[in-house]
Amino acid sequence: MTTTKSSAAADPSAAADHSKPTAATTGLLTNGLADRLGLLRDREFRLLWTGESVSSLGSSVTTVALPLVAVTVLHAPPLAVSVLAAAAWLPWLIIGLPAGAWVDRGSRRRIMLVADWISMAAFLSVPVVAALGHLTVVQLALVALVAGTAKVFFATAYRAYLPAVVKPAHLLEANAKLQGSEQVANLAGPGVAGLFAQLASALGGLVLDAATFAVSAVCLTRMRTVEEVRPRARRRLRTEIREGLGMVARDSLLRGHTLYGCAANLALTGYQSLLVLFLVRDVGLSAGATGVLIAITSGGGILGATVARGLATRIGSARVVLLGKVGLAPLGLLIPCANRGFGLVLFAVAGVAIVAGVVAGNVVFAGFMQSYVPAELLGRVSTSVQVVNFGAIPLGALVAGALGNAVGVRTALWAMLGIFALSGLILLATPVRRLRDLPSGRLGDASGLNATSDTRQPFPGSA
Repeated sequence: MTTTKSSAAADPSAAADHSKPTAATTGLLTNGLADRLGLLRDREFRLLWTGESVSSLGSSVTTVALPLVAVTVLHAPPLAVSVLAAAAWLPWLIIGLPAGAWVDRGSRRRIMLVADWISMAAFLSVPVVAALGHLTVVQLALVALVAGTAKVFFATAYRAYLPAVVKPAHLLEANAKLQGSEQVANLAGPGVAGLFAQLASALGGLVLDAATFAVSAVCLTRMRTVEEVRPRARRRLRTEIREGLGMVARDSLLRGHTLYGCAANLALTGYQSLLVLFLVRDVGLSAGATGVLIAITSGGGILGATVARGLATRIGSARVVLLGKVGLAPLGLLIPCANRGFGLVLFAVAGVAIVAGVVAGNVVFAGFMQSYVPAELLGRVSTSVQVVNFGAIPLGALVAGALGNAVGVRTALWAMLGIFALSGLILLATPVRRLRDLPSGRLGDASGLNATSDTRQPFPGSA
């Protein structure tokens, strides 16, 4: 704070008083810090955010640590390593839909706790059995399958639990913070796994992952948020699954975004499956340079999560989704142009842009779904969307691999990123193209799935 010379000379004691922070100054500093922390000042959200962030780091470590164990400890062939990745995603296709119904029937927090403890036990079993000399690829596949199954339940319950922890007006900020920390974890996880493998062993990465699930469980145990569970008659599982699918199928916004996610995931998974091969063999980069370049593009996720909330306030939540998932997608076509020199700059800019766009759109749309879908249906609706979205992931890798063999990796990248750019047309065919903001409020109760998206009001505070 500044003071005038005249006031200091007239009252020396005033000068002494002004050498210390005044109540107004302290208040401004406190408010500035509070604005930056936001929801992290809230104990319940802070515990949920801490547990989820640490768990995300562990999961990111596992994507490298588990294959490293297979390769370095068991000397597994490439097919066996690919089976581990498939086993982690397979549960979404097998139990994704019934998991949503089971989550909606019980306590979401309790389901998350059970999933954490099961995951911790699964990953700890690997170094224990390895120490006894009985580790096999079959066990690694079973661990990936069990952990993947726990992830289905945890991810579904966590999305359904968040609206009970924060107020509807704060869902956008909550999702931005959670997505931001997840992107940081995705960026840091592979490096942490490599460091552990270098300093200790590949098995050390799995011990670290088990520890992260324990941290998540402790955070959840300390939470006091009680969910409001509306009593409802227990019905056949098939009927409850059909309700979740029915809401997605009947609502134009949910249906359109789900179909977009399916097409975009197919294309992006195909692109990512060929990326390392493209940079090393076609562009001629070293392994180290390839890792740095991919890390730079992954940083786009942090950027997208950081700017999503501010952009939604300035230009509208629906427009953020369109800008991120439709407007920036064509930049991906610059990626196959990469070569040594300036082409790498084009690659980095395009990679950062498309990752930032997708993450920013996901942050905004996740908050919309959590405030739009009835609480008693949120688990089923979430898994209905995710089963369609994640079901395209293995298919995208297979399609891209087949194209790479047939026409070359660079041409295959053109095809996959062309599909990604065109996938935005699906969103343009939905009412979102006419909106400034996505609808707020609940779509309807569990028995009324025919509410019309276009008639609802924008988010509070939007123009």
